[in-house]
Amino acid sequence: MSEASNGLVYGYRLGSGKLDNALTWADVDAWRPEQGLLWIHLDADHESVLQWLTENSGLSPLVTEALLEVGTRPRSVVQESGVLAIFRGVNCNPGADPEDMVAMRMFVTEQRVITMRRSRLMAVQDIHESLRSGRGPTTAGEFFVCVVDRITERIGEIVADIEDRVAEVEDTIVSAQSAELRPRLAELRRQSISLRRYIAPQRDLLARLVHERIAWLSEPDRVLLREIAERTARYVEDIDAARERALIAQEELNNRLSEQMNRAMYTLSIVAAIFLPLGLLTGLLGINVGGIPGTESPWAFLIVTVFLFVMAVVLIAWFKKLKWL
Repeated sequence: MSEASNGLVYGYRLGSGKLDNALTWADVDAWRPEQGLLWIHLDADHESVLQWLTENSGLSPLVTEALLEVGTRPRSVVQESGVLAIFRGVNCNPGADPEDMVAMRMFVTEQRVITMRRSRLMAVQDIHESLRSGRGPTTAGEFFVCVVDRITERIGEIVADIEDRVAEVEDTIVSAQSAELRPRLAELRRQSISLRRYIAPQRDLLARLVHERIAWLSEPDRVLLREIAERTARYVEDIDAARERALIAQEELNNRLSEQMNRAMYTLSIVAAIFLPLGLLTGLLGINVGGIPGTESPWAFLIVTVFLFVMAVVLIAWFKKLKWL
């Protein structure tokens, strides 16, 4: 059950041998550590959430401010009371751009997990569904690793999609028109830059958390977290490679466009060089002064036409001899 209208999106009591998923604000306030791991997922834009965080949560003002912060970047703060971690996940909401990554704010202790949202994050939805099916995490370490894994998995899907689109552009760059490819390349580079902005610090965050002294992270959890950190680092490298490939494709496209323009200008120059002397002769014959030869001859036009044709053939043969054609 959910009390999203009251700011409580999900509420679960885990690890006590029985899964309770119909928690209300009253249940949250009455919860005690001996009852099992508590997970609550809150809507940061709701007034009741702000009130609960400041009055009933028992969190420090620093943690409360960080959980409610609007503009966030991936970071973590390890305290004796718990771990504050802020991640960025792919925006899978309808009508949204995936690279407009959604913030995932977490405060984790051994007995309690508090997560915050401003926009819906599918990684949290995955945890919710797995808990309802009885396959979800039962400890704080498992929960933390599971959330980070789901966030990283969807990042990997977007990175793979960008790589596929770059490869498609590279395959079609020879035959496609530049007007079709240039917007696609610009969009790919924009997405790569937007993703890297958050994934790079997230890579550093995960690498640092692996070595932090966190009591509720078991050794298997650390192994999984280390693997997730390695995957995130690989995704950053893949994004960098995709961005470089898109840049190279853009340069190749610009070179092709420049070559086409040069070829067109060269063709126009040859045509102008052929028709320039012919135009000069016809211009001289067309001036309105006396003494133009052939004005009284019925064969003059035919003679001039044949002469111009022969002259054009001679010019073309000469240009071919000079290897201009």
